[in-house]
Amino acid sequence: MTCCTAKELTGRTLVTLMVLIVLALGMTACGDRTPSEKAKTTGEAVGDAIEARAESPLVLTATEEQAVVEFETRLKDYKALHRRLEATLRGVPKKATPEQINQNQQALSALIRTARAGAKQGEFFTPDMQALVRRTLVVALAGPEGKKSKATITDENTNVANLKVNDRYPDEIPLSAMPLQVLKTLPKLDEGLEYRFIGKRLVLMDTHADIIVDFTENVLP
Repeated sequence: MTCCTAKELTGRTLVTLMVLIVLALGMTACGDRTPSEKAKTTGEAVGDAIEARAESPLVLTATEEQAVVEFETRLKDYKALHRRLEATLRGVPKKATPEQINQNQQALSALIRTARAGAKQGEFFTPDMQALVRRTLVVALAGPEGKKSKATITDENTNVANLKVNDRYPDEIPLSAMPLQVLKTLPKLDEGLEYRFIGKRLVLMDTHADIIVDFTENVLP
């Protein structure tokens, strides 16, 4: 039997107390909601508490804060463009075939490419933003757990020499894994946008249109 140190017991006790408090608050907040709604509210509260314990946010400099603000502003502009263009297309049926889904995806990507014909690499990942990404990845991938996360990222992660903005995400390479530990360090994305690694480059991907919105230079340590 493995003995626990006082430090480990204290940590476990704190975690247990936090979860119990969150559960109690979730039950109180449920009020007259249905059982399914109560379960959902409680589950979300517990999930938030677990995520909060997992987070270890960096203290950003004024320059980094500004870089994040500019990045998020461009994300909002892009999402508005995406929604406007997608609204011009005929909707995909509920029981759409793979061919119909692919046709819709290609039509959307064609519209986005036309609208962003002059887009260049680095419009989202500005130099200051790339510097922040590098710093956050160094922190996120430090230590034994960080090494495991990096191994997950690099497993089957193939580099592409001639990566371009507005290109289709390369069909010949699998989507790289994005460990939660890494995602916690990056600005959150709306549904339909994802971070991926291609080689050592971090890619901003539009999953609905299957295109590369922007990408960094080599940032993976």
